[in-house]
Amino acid sequence: MLALSLYNALSRKKEIFVPINKKQVGLYTCGPTVYNFAHIGNLRTYLFEDFLRRVLEYNNYKVKHIMNITDVGHLTGDMDMGEDKMEKGAQREGKSAWEIAELYTEAFKQDTRRLNILDPSSYHKVTDNIPEQIALISKLEKKGYTYKTKDGIYFDTSKVKNYNKLSHLPLETLREGARVEKNPEKRNPTDFALWKFSPLDSKRQMEWDSPWGVGFPGWHIECSAISLKYLSKNLDIHCGGADHINIHHTNEIAQSESATGKKFFNYWLHGAFLNISGGKKMAKSEDGFLTLNSALIKKGLNPLVYRFAASQVNYRKPMEYGENNLRQAEQGLNKLWEQVAALGSKKGNINSEFQVKFLTAVNDDLNIPKALAVLAAVLKSNLIAADKLATALDFDKVFGFDLKNAASYINSVVKSSDLPASIQKLSQERLIARKNKDWAESDNLRNKIQAAGYLVEDTANGQELKKI
Repeated sequence: MLALSLYNALSRKKEIFVPINKKQVGLYTCGPTVYNFAHIGNLRTYLFEDFLRRVLEYNNYKVKHIMNITDVGHLTGDMDMGEDKMEKGAQREGKSAWEIAELYTEAFKQDTRRLNILDPSSYHKVTDNIPEQIALISKLEKKGYTYKTKDGIYFDTSKVKNYNKLSHLPLETLREGARVEKNPEKRNPTDFALWKFSPLDSKRQMEWDSPWGVGFPGWHIECSAISLKYLSKNLDIHCGGADHINIHHTNEIAQSESATGKKFFNYWLHGAFLNISGGKKMAKSEDGFLTLNSALIKKGLNPLVYRFAASQVNYRKPMEYGENNLRQAEQGLNKLWEQVAALGSKKGNINSEFQVKFLTAVNDDLNIPKALAVLAAVLKSNLIAADKLATALDFDKVFGFDLKNAASYINSVVKSSDLPASIQKLSQERLIARKNKDWAESDNLRNKIQAAGYLVEDTANGQELKKI
């Protein structure tokens, strides 16, 4: 078996992966804050983590995958100040914070399944693990790492020797970043809240009793408490977006290692941003952020097109968003499905030579783009069709392109003559709108066609309709 190497943010280099327990790998991935839909930048991170899990399983590891659901305590500024995102979402939609959490948790799960992202071994809501968070804060308090202010219980980062060991940034740089939001009672700019007190003049929807007073947990404590509870003996890999390195993950390490006296996760992996116009990262704080629904489904694109697009860029490199890029990815995925569908249904033997090349690629820090090139070589090779199919389906355990159902995707195109007259009329009107470059009307007609039960795809062969 070829060794699996992963880029570890702790050491800033690739390392041979050696799990704590040979039989089972512990994988923790930071979950969504469920006050709104996940945008496609968020989803790129979950795709990278899915490729990681699939590569681990392809290497015959059993993976215990834990993901938290942040349904309380994440303030709008991410620095312990501002409005609570759940409360803000509730006000925006006229629902309770609990209803908002349930709504967007289910929306997130629907998005990940549409992208063929494997469900974690278990999800864990922050609100279901309040006692564990209080217990962890109490342990830190007994060890002298906390202090009290008017608005909460804070962690004293000055008592941690290697606070910057994950970010590798000078402490002064981290302090400058922490000064974006000022709290005059904090002893150090990098100190962070473990427990926030509820306002005296109003009652929050989500609040709990604690030894320090009624309130709610800070953002960072949740991941420490949940991972220590459910992965206590398997703290192997912790993942998240690159934006978590300097604050969230740095604070997780500081509080966890201070409480336990032990190393908190051996490997830290982070996915790079999805960039839009001018290299700007996509964020929920920006109006009109793109969701899976608005960026793909409403435009007639199968969500797996986004998975295919993400597979073409190394997870540690920024990915550029653009509709043209998605259209090119659509053509590439359709071509792949056509090639696999043409192989028939009889499976032969997995080709060992190509399998070694594939494993070499994915085990080199998840080099999925190189692995795609190996798949392309298989399909162009002189292998018999049955062996090509078996090899392609074996690789798809990592890719997740649903190649076993390739024929159904290709055969779902509906002939124009088989369409209802009303759909044929809308289809023709849309072709005219596109010819006139009336893109607003083209999108309007696409939405009408979709509402009637058909997806519209603009391919190299022209406009195609597929039954939903």
